Amino acid sequence: MTAALRVEGLTVRLGERLAVDGVDLTVEAGELVGLIGPNGAGKTTLLRALLGLVPAQRGRVLVAGSPAARVRPLIGYVPQRHEFAWDFPVTVAGAVLTGRTRAIGWLRRPKPVDRAAVAQALDRTGLTDLRDRPVGQLSGGQRQRVLVARALALRPRVLLLDEPFTGVDVPTQELLTGLLARLCAEGVAVLTTTHDLPAAAASCTRLCLLNRRVVAEGPPDALRDPALWLRAFGVTSSDRLLDTLGVRR
Repeated sequence: MTAALRVEGLTVRLGERLAVDGVDLTVEAGELVGLIGPNGAGKTTLLRALLGLVPAQRGRVLVAGSPAARVRPLIGYVPQRHEFAWDFPVTVAGAVLTGRTRAIGWLRRPKPVDRAAVAQALDRTGLTDLRDRPVGQLSGGQRQRVLVARALALRPRVLLLDEPFTGVDVPTQELLTGLLARLCAEGVAVLTTTHDLPAAAASCTRLCLLNRRVVAEGPPDALRDPALWLRAFGVTSSDRLLDTLGVRR
């Protein structure tokens, strides 16, 4: 069976720095895979390379068996909040509609199918009542939901999220956690970076420990060896890290 997302030997250099080193990773339809690692481990760079936003030196990315560059509309992407221009004069619905720019085409008017996709994405993220509000007036949690809705407007088969739970309130965390579970139940393949290790261990199908290269990957229960986590985070000893994970030497 063809994987929803397959990454083979992906290597990325940023200037002289080797940011991602020969990463192999597979995400099947219906899986929620957590990408875990310290700051500077290459998590965001990996997501951006999957999207073709940064060039890969080697390797390839396949979505449903096809090169990702050929099927870009099948991939939804939720960047970190600071990457969006929140001072731009656009409504919530308008911001979500921008997620369908590739599907609509440049300088073309949205069709009924595009407006229906936006309406569905607003409904799934609890934003229907805010559709006409300027994005600059939103709270942090509401802004995060806009970015998720913008990605869902594509009706993607693969969804990439970069730290979706950072700095959001508890209701937004609960809404997004439930939404990701429903998307997986519908067959969407989800890959998310996160610093919330306990939540990732509780909700993800598999975890991928990354520090430029894949240190280990597997179901959370299979990654109980403290040495794997210490190696992934580039430390020799960290009681705080192990206490957070609930594992001990």
